[in-house]
Amino acid sequence: MSFKLGRRWNMADMEVTKKVYSADEIQVILGIGRSKVYEFLDSVNKKQEPFRVIKIGRIYRVPKDSFDRWMNGETI
Repeated sequence: MSFKLGRRWNMADMEVTKKVYSADEIQVILGIGRSKVYEFLDSVNKKQEPFRVIKIGRIYRVPKDSFDRWMNGETI
């Protein structure tokens, strides 16, 4: 991928591999309700275990590799 000086880029110019799950995706994966997923992510965010959680304002993002290791029974 190359960028020309002075040219604005857009998402179509980039090949992006998603590296995080949203709270909605975690909700579906775990099969729990919306309020429970937010309670759980808030708790995990405070301890940063059993997996990592990133909170930006009111938005939660969960790194896929950390969450997937937890789901597979591996430790961080």
